[in-house]
Amino acid sequence: MSSLTRGQRITLLVAVAATIAAGVLHYADAPSVLAFVIAGVALAALASIVSFATEQVGTRFGPAVTGVLQSTLGNLPEFFIVVFALSAGQVVVAQTSVVGSLFANALLVLGLVIIVGARRDGVMRFQARLPQDTATLLLSASFVIVLVALAVATHDEAARHVDALSAVAALCLLAIYGAWLWSYLRSDAPREAGHEAAPAHRAAVPLAVSVVLLAAAGAGAAFASDWFVSALEPAIETLGISQAFAGLVIVAIAGNAVENVVGIVLAAKGDSDLAISVVKNSVAQVAVFLFPLLVLVSFLFKDHLTFQLAPVYVGAILLTAIALWQITGDGEATTFEGVALVAMYITLGAYAWLD
Repeated sequence: MSSLTRGQRITLLVAVAATIAAGVLHYADAPSVLAFVIAGVALAALASIVSFATEQVGTRFGPAVTGVLQSTLGNLPEFFIVVFALSAGQVVVAQTSVVGSLFANALLVLGLVIIVGARRDGVMRFQARLPQDTATLLLSASFVIVLVALAVATHDEAARHVDALSAVAALCLLAIYGAWLWSYLRSDAPREAGHEAAPAHRAAVPLAVSVVLLAAAGAGAAFASDWFVSALEPAIETLGISQAFAGLVIVAIAGNAVENVVGIVLAAKGDSDLAISVVKNSVAQVAVFLFPLLVLVSFLFKDHLTFQLAPVYVGAILLTAIALWQITGDGEATTFEGVALVAMYITLGAYAWLD
């Protein structure tokens, strides 16, 4: 660990201290709001460790592999949070946190990344393939969600079998994601015309250290997620907020701390391709990997997660897919487009608050 910088060591100490404190508060039956906040801090710090370790592993590869690693491991806290919420019977929190994760990354984080990345000349430029692929993947998920919503709204026979329909759709979405991932991961070798290969960055720590950090932070995230969910419901009652707002905004942002920070930092460094890769990969993974995977995993519990959402979220997801295609599909985005994405997220958050 001697090769870690001072800031990285501080983050590691904060992660360890916050995780221990969250565990103590959980088992000591401390005030719910305090336990909830400390568990959230632990999740964010552990996510930062996962981000750093993944970045070190990713220095040996290109933006595609690194972006997939960042988003996959960065979604670990979100996965654990939803699983523990389902085991506790908090279906609304589980469902809105998954949907909220999609909105947080596609609107809030991406918008902030564009604003930061375009701060010099007003335009952020990047390779167009991933944004186009992400729009296609998100539209695939939107197709399933809209289909289920229409079936329920029109009282079709299929509406009586939402669980079965969701299971079939989940398998199809996972197949789509697998087919896309196979070709995308091979895109690091041939670069698009007009884009030179990015210079390789030297790893700050050995591969073995990165793997140990990933394993330890992943295990810590599992425990912290359990404590986070345990304190969530009493904290919601104490603070007087709805489960929908908690899941859509608070839990979604806490569970996606990696993308919230990493994408913005990379954009600030001028690494546009990798910044977009991290955020866009997370959007794609939530839509066609994490969501369908959790739908299948939920059948292990009494309460099931399905693709049946409230009409407002069905419309919001479809409009988000269209907005992403329109704003980033051409390989560039302007400052005002980043502001537009953030404004959409704030409006959606206000709806959840008032609902």
